[in-house]
Amino acid sequence: MNSVAFHTLGCKVNQYETEAMEELFEKNGYNVVGEEGYSDIYVINTCTVTNLSDRKSRQFIRKSKKKNPDAIVAVVGCYSQVSPEEVENIEGVDVIIGTSERGRIVELCEEASSTKKKINIVRSVKTYKEFEKIDIDKLKSRTRAFVKIQDGCNQFCSYCIIPYARGPIRSRKYGEIETEIKKLSKAGFKEIVLTGIHVASYGKDLKKESIGEVIDKISLIEGIERIRLSSLEPTLIDDDFMGIMTKSYKICDHFHLSLQSGSDTVLKRMSRKYTTEDYRERVRLIREYLPDAGITTDIIVGFPGETEEEFKETMNFVEEIGFSRIHVFKYSPRKGTPAAIMENQIHGETKNMRSETLIALGDRLSKEFNSKYLDKTKDVLYEEHTKKNSDVYEGYTSNYIRVRTPSNVDIIGKIQATKLSGIKNSYIEGAL
Repeated sequence: MNSVAFHTLGCKVNQYETEAMEELFEKNGYNVVGEEGYSDIYVINTCTVTNLSDRKSRQFIRKSKKKNPDAIVAVVGCYSQVSPEEVENIEGVDVIIGTSERGRIVELCEEASSTKKKINIVRSVKTYKEFEKIDIDKLKSRTRAFVKIQDGCNQFCSYCIIPYARGPIRSRKYGEIETEIKKLSKAGFKEIVLTGIHVASYGKDLKKESIGEVIDKISLIEGIERIRLSSLEPTLIDDDFMGIMTKSYKICDHFHLSLQSGSDTVLKRMSRKYTTEDYRERVRLIREYLPDAGITTDIIVGFPGETEEEFKETMNFVEEIGFSRIHVFKYSPRKGTPAAIMENQIHGETKNMRSETLIALGDRLSKEFNSKYLDKTKDVLYEEHTKKNSDVYEGYTSNYIRVRTPSNVDIIGKIQATKLSGIKNSYIEGAL
């Protein structure tokens, strides 16, 4: 065996963990090939947030075996953690690993190949006590890097399977975080994104540091010019936190602040830990400290029992807040969660209509937010060429406006002062 292919579903944490596993194979002499190609080993790093995620995982398992009937197929991650027996019964699966012990993946694939026996090492998330470190030494891009600082969640929202898949909160020790970020800085990265399953809970298990203190320390690392946070809970935002967020010019004025619903009655059924008034106050505080801040969010439509009136409350609240971008999800029942057995499950057509309505509102709000910066100059970190034109570069402002700019010289990995000149559907045209 000398080749391995990966297929990754789900969040940025999964993508980070896939890169770490790819590197483990490379260090053991394997060639990482594209997921569509022929390979000796196929690794499916799964997500289980929705039923669709599970179905996609099963589809890729079948596709892999069609390409190479003799291949070893390893299923890793949240789906195999939550439903290990279901995964084990899928024809063609050789190795089942949950959300721990991924550092053993090369050894286990080789063992399955030599013994011809199925291996399942999934253990209960109740046994997860400490952050599991998977190092990344070989870096594949040179602009924005994700750094995993935390795993697990203790929130138990009524719709969410993730606490059962990832276990309780475990924080990465600051020394390990600092070492990785210094390595990223030496490799030429300009921006790092602190990510995890529930980043706001960082440090609660260590009882030594908070997410704010970590940000404060990271901002002193030379070479890193931008620090961005992944999704945050509104309850984290207070004067002390915002004081840290405005202390250094490196910290991006962009907050992905989870909402999920703009109706208090729906939030209560979701077991969220805040009200719309709490959320409104957090947004007010952010804008008091950082007037240009981009505020993005996630919203679920069609939650069990959501009435037309409750959906209108969400629409009105979204308009009031004036988000710079919205990610809309249609509620999907997950077996094992309280919401899955709630009465008054919403019909698919209703979910589709509400999703389309909210997406249209989000698009309008995004254009309105972007229009405030027309004819202004903002610093943009350019990350890549656009797919259609190698002379046009795409990047983001600190407050997360997507910008596309023509240039005769390579500006990937560089922060450039850019005049924002024209609004398109999902981005602004720029000029250096």
